[in-house]
Amino acid sequence: MRRSDLSRPPASASPAAPTPAAPTPPAARNAGPAGPAGPSAAPIEEDATVSRSSLKVRPAQDQPARRRASGATATGGSRWRSLLGLRQPDDTQEVRRHDRQPSPSTSGRSTRLRPELPTITLPRVQIPAAITQTGARLLDLTGERIKPLAERSAPVWRPVARALGWVSALGWTVLVLGLVSWWFAGRYGWSELAMIAAACLVLFLACVALAIGHAKVEIRTDVDPTRVVVGEPATGRIEVRNLSGRGMLPLLVELPVGRSAARFTLPSLGSGKSHEELFVVPTERRGVIQVGPATTVHGDPLGLVRRTMEWTERTELFVHPLTTSLEPLGAGLLRDLEGQVTPDLSMSDLAFHALREYQPGDDRRYIHWRSSAKHDRLLVRQFLDTRRSHLAVVVDTTPEVYTGEDAAVELAISCAASLAVRSILDEQDTTVVVGDQQISRATAPLTLDTFARAAVGPIDIFGAAGDGSALAPDASVAILVTGSHRPFIQVQRALAQFEVEVVKVALVIDPDAQVGVRHAGGLTILTVRELGDLRRVLFSGALA
Repeated sequence: MRRSDLSRPPASASPAAPTPAAPTPPAARNAGPAGPAGPSAAPIEEDATVSRSSLKVRPAQDQPARRRASGATATGGSRWRSLLGLRQPDDTQEVRRHDRQPSPSTSGRSTRLRPELPTITLPRVQIPAAITQTGARLLDLTGERIKPLAERSAPVWRPVARALGWVSALGWTVLVLGLVSWWFAGRYGWSELAMIAAACLVLFLACVALAIGHAKVEIRTDVDPTRVVVGEPATGRIEVRNLSGRGMLPLLVELPVGRSAARFTLPSLGSGKSHEELFVVPTERRGVIQVGPATTVHGDPLGLVRRTMEWTERTELFVHPLTTSLEPLGAGLLRDLEGQVTPDLSMSDLAFHALREYQPGDDRRYIHWRSSAKHDRLLVRQFLDTRRSHLAVVVDTTPEVYTGEDAAVELAISCAASLAVRSILDEQDTTVVVGDQQISRATAPLTLDTFARAAVGPIDIFGAAGDGSALAPDASVAILVTGSHRPFIQVQRALAQFEVEVVKVALVIDPDAQVGVRHAGGLTILTVRELGDLRRVLFSGALA
């Protein structure tokens, strides 16, 4: 069929009274499209064109309204998909070639199949294995031979490398500028460059001379106290004493304090004289603050050469989290007759307390017959309960599970620290897993140090609870402190790693929820909004 047959009706057709088109003769179906030469162009092969009778237009099954009368051309979206090499979705029309008989409604026109763009696959460049293996062997052999030589020559090159490290980037720039200017001045005879070279080189040598020298001093640093709570003041003291037999020029001393550094410009000190400076350590955030080492800085005011010497060791200042005072937990299982003695009276234990008069219902096995015969009345033994309580606390430090993120994580750490301190004061064994830090059966200061070292970041709550159960196999109470966005099934699975008889508690930090205690899925769920709410929820005996 010719292109003119597709674009306009036959000449004999009238707009007023259209007549049905005559069937296309076989010769016209076999003829190719009109080219530049018009109808006189030679026909192409029979399979180069596809008649409409050999096409089937099938719309999507779930969208029959998108059926179109003309199936000879593809839609705009199908055209872009075919050009981009994308698969056609199911809700678009598909044009497929069929060998079956044509449909009566589509036997009048024909179309040409649109060719798809070819896919080009670039091969991956691979380095032959022989080259990589040879390179690795050469590196191993070179390293094995150079390492002993470097160790033997260390007394020679290490001082040189240390001296080269004194020069700053500005110092190297001045030195290179002086050398380059000197070369150009000698080559071309420029007096201006000679003056620049002389100035740069003289300045560099003068700065090196100021950095050379050894100060005979004694430096002491003290931080008091070394353990504080968030917000409490912490002060430090640095003392510098001149040990040389002559006076000392003004000296610059640097003392790193956490992420910052304190700088002290000491005045001139005579022989044997000392100078003292005070500084304040910021304690607004929980953590461990590194103080020191104190270093003296020798060099020039311009900063071309800078030589430092360390004089003290590094000191750690622990900033503990905020805690609140709690009533005795009274939590534990009567599972060990040789455990800690409690003030609770009992009639069946090993810790003998006293004798009392027999009352109806008392076990006659505990009648003390000798004392009863002496006092002419029945007396029975009375005991004190002994229980071995072991509290295991696991803290979820993942910020995403809390409302408020980092601030809520700090609140969770404060609640866990309060529980741990109260448990230690009750003479109970305590195990803490907070973030990447773990401690078990330690004193209260060391346990709080562990909380101070804990970092805020994502953790595997299931693995953390497993570590807690491994450190405390005899735990009687297990508490998981987490946020409100942690799924309940994850909390339940984490606490399920402890023994069946262990009291399992989930402490949820949620500033938008109501404070209270509830039970679900075998767990006791405590919800708090702030640190002061912890005492209220524990007053009901949730851990007993």
